[in-house]
Amino acid sequence: MVNGNRFGSLILNIGLGLIAIALLFPLIFVIITSFAPATFKPTEGLFPKTWTVANYQRAWQQGEFLLAFFNSTFVAIAVTGCQIFTSALAGYSLARLNFKGRNGVLLIVLATLIIPFQLLVIPIFLVLKWGHLVNTYGALILPTAANGFGIFLIRQYIQTIPIELEEAATLDGANRLQVLWNVILPLTRPALVTLFIFTFIGEWNDLFKALIFTTRPELKTVQLVLSGFQELFTADWSLLMAAVAIATIPVMVLFAIAQRQFIRGVAATGIKN
Repeated sequence: MVNGNRFGSLILNIGLGLIAIALLFPLIFVIITSFAPATFKPTEGLFPKTWTVANYQRAWQQGEFLLAFFNSTFVAIAVTGCQIFTSALAGYSLARLNFKGRNGVLLIVLATLIIPFQLLVIPIFLVLKWGHLVNTYGALILPTAANGFGIFLIRQYIQTIPIELEEAATLDGANRLQVLWNVILPLTRPALVTLFIFTFIGEWNDLFKALIFTTRPELKTVQLVLSGFQELFTADWSLLMAAVAIATIPVMVLFAIAQRQFIRGVAATGIKN
């Protein structure tokens, strides 16, 4: 029986290892190609005959990644901060406050999750134009400053927190905002970290807003830079893959730092009425 369990575990580990290799293969291909010479083509094989770091130097200089990193980081952090703020307030209200129409508001919030952002681009553009925000950082931040997913995520996590902790704080004289700041938010850190990672990565990888709402070169983001490396009929694959690798580094570092809180937040946030 013991040998059977060991054999089953071995088969399971081998299977999981093969799945991991399959999932990591695109990333491995990007890294290998980024060190290949400019004449290398993906059809020639997996490994190039010679290796070089010149692609990274060319990609960094040609794409002006320093400016793009600043813009993408600023926008991603600003949007993430706005979403955490709005999601914390709205999520707490939907989880703890008993007001008329609460379930209806929750349904409306959930309904926003099925509406593609592309369907809203024209009215959003008109609002931004009316507010003289086109070609500004506001056009990249305000359209996604609040998100139904973040509200639902925080709401679900708050419902896992014993209400007795809030009652004890209320007996000590704390008001609603003090309870939220001193009791709820520290306990919802895993969910907040999860929301931070989801939002930051989503904004970092977003091309649509920068492409539609901005035309000024000084506002270009990382994704706009990557799109600039692609041509209509030809592409320098080694240069493009080097640019992709450069753009991926911040996201990988962020996830490596916060992965424990991220997994904990996802695991603890279940469906609860």
